[in-house]
Amino acid sequence: MLQKPESRPPCIVLGLETQIGLGLVRELGRAGVTVVGIAVEPDAIGLSSRYLARKLVVPQPRSPALIAAIVALGEELGPCCLIAVSEANLGWLAQHQGEFGQVRPIVPSAETLAMVLDKQRTLQAASEVGIAIPETAEPTSMAEAQALAARFPFPAVLKWKDPNAIARKLGAAGLELLKAEYVYTPAEFLTAAARYEPVGEWPMLQAYCPGTGLGQFFYMHKGQAVRRFQHLRVAEWPPEGGFSSVCDAVPLDRHLALQEQSIALLRHIGWEGVAMVEYRWDPATDHAVLMEINGRYWGSFPLAVQCGVGFGLLSYALESGLDMPVLPPVRWGQRCRMVSTELKRLVRICLQPQKIVDRTFPVRPVAEVLRFVRDFFRPGVGYYVWDASDPDPFFADVKNLLRKLKR
Repeated sequence: MLQKPESRPPCIVLGLETQIGLGLVRELGRAGVTVVGIAVEPDAIGLSSRYLARKLVVPQPRSPALIAAIVALGEELGPCCLIAVSEANLGWLAQHQGEFGQVRPIVPSAETLAMVLDKQRTLQAASEVGIAIPETAEPTSMAEAQALAARFPFPAVLKWKDPNAIARKLGAAGLELLKAEYVYTPAEFLTAAARYEPVGEWPMLQAYCPGTGLGQFFYMHKGQAVRRFQHLRVAEWPPEGGFSSVCDAVPLDRHLALQEQSIALLRHIGWEGVAMVEYRWDPATDHAVLMEINGRYWGSFPLAVQCGVGFGLLSYALESGLDMPVLPPVRWGQRCRMVSTELKRLVRICLQPQKIVDRTFPVRPVAEVLRFVRDFFRPGVGYYVWDASDPDPFFADVKNLLRKLKR
């Protein structure tokens, strides 16, 4: 529960193009917060939500025009906070702190944000607090890559330490940004490394870790985890590992020691606010290895909204100078899914298994199809976009999908 409506300032949500911003709008709006949404695209799904009190489209992302629009909102609405979704927007807001008039963006410090965006620095910090990390190396030349090829344990995965920072350089060289590329032999690694020689930068080489994605989520306030949540990925896109297309809420009496390690890591780097600490967890050995920290709201955030965790409400209330909200117990036994991504995943598994780049991935078409169908009838299953109490964003999403298919 929050303070009485007359004492609550409004909240601006920047980034309504995905289910993440939509989830924030729904969570805040249902709690009685006046939500103002800003989108770049006029067909952003969050613009269709019934929980938006005001909507604004600013086609120029991270621009002087957007700063002017935010300042104007502050002059009209009075002092209020702004919650952003993407890392690009968080970085831009941090760079322009103090330029938004009466609107105060909720952003981490520039130093802590830079640390979580840099996977190499994140892994170093995790190692310092005793969290298991995958063996990782980062070549700075082809000569170093050749030396690594002779001694590194394969299979391995190539990942950029800061994908946002390298994307422009790769694009200028006509190269695609691959978030994860599997290499099974020294020769495959050297072939991949040679591709990046014109750029003069190389991705990290990380030892392959078996298992599935386990996400632990926290709201850190003055060094304390005032709310926590965790989920296990049931299905991912791409199938061999990426982001959740189906995920289950995991009760907090599981992975307790790992939760405490995650909190120790966030304290170690001085993190405040919401964060996701992501692991690769192997159920066969109960061993978890850190992958990264996401210092933002994550793709499967609708599951947290479905379970009543209240991360968005905490952020809004604490950063607006209100009392700590009284939140209900988390609802466990919940599952959340993105059907459009699941369909794409089923096409890959059933019709294009040769495109699955992780050769250890178990291809089980019949089991995957049965699980997909059963989930429509399973109690406690929610959806990333569809919500019976707020259906218009779903129909906007379907329209956008059909428009893309037509193009």
